[in-house]
Amino acid sequence: MKIHDVAVIGGGSAGVMAVLRTVLNNDECLFFPGSPKDKKRSRAFWVTKVENMPGHLEYKKGIDEPNKESLDWLAAGPFKEKLIWKKNTGIVSVKKEEDGIFTLTDNKNEVYQARYVILCTGVMDVQPTIQGSIETIYPYANIQLADYCLRCDGHHVLNKKIAIFGHNSGAAWVGIMLYERYQCPEVTILTNGEAPNFDEETTALMKRYNFKIVTEAITEIKGDPKNKILNGFVCGDKNVEADYAFIALGMIVYNELAKMLGANLDQRGFVVTDNKGKSSVDGLYVAGDLRANTKKQIYTAWDGAVDSADDINVLIRRKKRTEASLL
Repeated sequence: MKIHDVAVIGGGSAGVMAVLRTVLNNDECLFFPGSPKDKKRSRAFWVTKVENMPGHLEYKKGIDEPNKESLDWLAAGPFKEKLIWKKNTGIVSVKKEEDGIFTLTDNKNEVYQARYVILCTGVMDVQPTIQGSIETIYPYANIQLADYCLRCDGHHVLNKKIAIFGHNSGAAWVGIMLYERYQCPEVTILTNGEAPNFDEETTALMKRYNFKIVTEAITEIKGDPKNKILNGFVCGDKNVEADYAFIALGMIVYNELAKMLGANLDQRGFVVTDNKGKSSVDGLYVAGDLRANTKKQIYTAWDGAVDSADDINVLIRRKKRTEASLL
């Protein structure tokens, strides 16, 4: 079986940048962007407008569309022989052999081998259950009246009444930062039936800023998503007015493949790496949202992916240099 230089797993911002840099470094790259099911559960699939990144405003899908442009360019360009693009294909299992080579099995039961792996499987935000379903929030999330990333989309709430979904101090901090940055006239924390669990500092700040805390389960969203209107929420017998909502329920970390290889994880399940993205497993690199202690942003995903691809390129060139000196 052929042993490829690098396998990149995941087709979001980090994965595509890892492919781009690997190929342009003239290293052979196996690329697994994910099965249709993988793609649908990824953050990149659901992102629409990207407003906090220069050059992305023209795209209706601010991650997928520019990614596709770059991949199509690579596939048609002078380095096309270095790109083995396995479209609509994801990896379901990975094993490191005794000789250090990684064996990967895809969702079609095909098997591949690579000397290095850059894992970019990312995360997904936990969704609230409303009316018995996590899909109830989607019409509002898809038009950015309900959002998840303070850094990406916090600017939308300038001078607006907001509702924060969550029941712990992390959710409280989202509300506090939005209030302090954007002068929100009213902030309500919706615990959606969960018991509040706020620390002393956030409790004191919420009291100072006159936050409301509503603990009853959300039974209805009031608004008109077709006309991009959110009016608020019904929680039991209480009506909560809100022009905008933020979901702060945590993240699902897609670390299954990292676990298979025995990589070190932090308490939240993110993969621990060095500053080049190298994990505790020799030859396994991690880029993007899956990596511990990083901003979950496009630009940090790009930077980490470039560092990993370049570090691998150093190792590949060093090996070739050593082999050449022995001839």
